[in-house]
Amino acid sequence: MRVVIIGSGQINDYAHLKKQIRKDDYIICADGGYNHAKNMGIVPNLLVGDFDSIRDIPKGIKTLKFPVRKDETDSELALSLAEEQGADEILLLGFTGDRADHMLNNILMLTRYAEAKILDDKNEIFAFLGEVSIKNRKGKTLSIIPINGDIIGISTAGLDYPLDNETLYFGKSRGVSNVIVSDDCTIKSESGMGIIVINNGE
Repeated sequence: MRVVIIGSGQINDYAHLKKQIRKDDYIICADGGYNHAKNMGIVPNLLVGDFDSIRDIPKGIKTLKFPVRKDETDSELALSLAEEQGADEILLLGFTGDRADHMLNNILMLTRYAEAKILDDKNEIFAFLGEVSIKNRKGKTLSIIPINGDIIGISTAGLDYPLDNETLYFGKSRGVSNVIVSDDCTIKSESGMGIIVINNGE
């Protein structure tokens, strides 16, 4: 089952993101994400959060309300609930924007949810550990950013600047702004975790 979580971050192109949602998706809105859902004409299956960003809590939609003073963000609560639902794929919309603290935390949370991907108007963002295959993204800019240490023994196929059993060092920029040159791109490593960012290049 795929779960789509709509957060309260920045969304500029509602039409583009709405196209990514399938009819059989289970949709969770994290608090103010409900405002984005309304703008896209989407009725969520579940609304979760402390509801400090919604003036009128909608009737007829299942809600889980949490206190404002809590240890988790509304986004993290929604991710935990998606995992409890048995999601094997999680698409995160409205998880980037002008709140750098929330955006950075949302990206880092991807390291705990291998099945999750952030999608915004310009980027796909997901965690990488071991091996990943990326299809039908030829011409897009791709960056591999080490997280929590170096990525060791990394090799790639289908990138303009290939890597062959090399190391991407944590805090260094070597993996930034590569280009996908094949419809079938593969990235493998022996150890270490990274965040992959694919930019649509427009």
